[in-house]
Amino acid sequence: MRLGEDEARRLDADDPGHRELFLVPPAEGGDHPETAYLAGNSLGLQPRAVRGELLQELDEWARLGVEGHLEAGRPWLPYHELLREPAARLVGALPAETVVMNSLTVNLHLLMVSFYRPEGARTLIVVEDTAFPSDSYAVRSQAAFHGLDPDKTVVRTNDPLAAIREHGDRIALVMLGGVNYLTGELMDIPGITAAGHAAGAVVGWDLAHAAGNVPLRLHEWGVDFAAWCSYKYLNSGPGAVAGAFVHERHAGADLPRFEGWWSTEAATRFEMAPVSRPPRTADAWQVSNPPILAMSPVRTSLELFDAVGMPALRARSERLTAYLQSLLDPIGVEVVTPRDPARRGCQLSLRVADAGGLSKTLRHRHGVIADSREPDIVRLAPVPLYSTYHDCWRAAAAIAQEVGA
Repeated sequence: MRLGEDEARRLDADDPGHRELFLVPPAEGGDHPETAYLAGNSLGLQPRAVRGELLQELDEWARLGVEGHLEAGRPWLPYHELLREPAARLVGALPAETVVMNSLTVNLHLLMVSFYRPEGARTLIVVEDTAFPSDSYAVRSQAAFHGLDPDKTVVRTNDPLAAIREHGDRIALVMLGGVNYLTGELMDIPGITAAGHAAGAVVGWDLAHAAGNVPLRLHEWGVDFAAWCSYKYLNSGPGAVAGAFVHERHAGADLPRFEGWWSTEAATRFEMAPVSRPPRTADAWQVSNPPILAMSPVRTSLELFDAVGMPALRARSERLTAYLQSLLDPIGVEVVTPRDPARRGCQLSLRVADAGGLSKTLRHRHGVIADSREPDIVRLAPVPLYSTYHDCWRAAAAIAQEVGA
């Protein structure tokens, strides 16, 4: 194994990431001071810049009180606009199609109010069979809200294109995860979107495991709507403020939509009129004023992505993930994630007998943090911003010791 470790160190020297920009937890076990952190698909690490920039906002609050809405260094009233363009660049959208707000499932519900409109025989919602539970709960509750039987309305499938062909004009909404949370498979977002539209359905995407992980071109692909969280690959902290996308062709459309103070146009917001005048942008789907202290880490993170760029991150991600795959192959553990780099992000999912037990052993005995999904999946995510080849080597060596044949 020593030769393998030397090779990992050499690769890190030749292909460094940006680990120095992040705070890496200390290891609880093993021979190294820092954790080999491979759980960024669950919660990203804290950027070092977050603390100082968040303290600036607290200082502005202390110094200015309510006047900070207009007089802070980064005024709070239009603060969410600071996040619009970098978020749009990240997901391949126009700025007017993008808004940072709320949490992921809240955004999905607000968007489905507009875009899930069952009528006549067209009532079905297509989701992947291994959809993240929150997505499953959300679509089932939307069906029930419309007076439909969720068991008959929600179509679960491992082959979305086949489901679209089979159910055709009965489908009202296709809503899938861009990268499957369990297997790490990258879905064919443009192909499925085109097929859904050809069938007359609306197509939306949960990009929780895609945003900041794989390149996205939502506007070009014609996606109707999408939402994503910011606490995984976007490293903005637990429960961080999420994002939403609405294609520009829906701007100003006569769609049902829940509204609040922040969904009216900014220029007339303080006229305190009783009737909303929504802008012809994704801002029309906002409801409440932005939480500044929660948005500050998102802004810090998006600046990192702008500085490094998704093309460079994707290229390093493919190299890191391929390296980890090469280390796992000789061990004989089953990897359920597609081997084709074009069909996966940076996550590799392993099928093992006791996923939870292995995850705990990796952490406490070897200083490797992965995560598990019961009953039999351990997920390893070498995140290109801060993970190293040495992290991958440590994880593979620990797995070989614990479960290798």
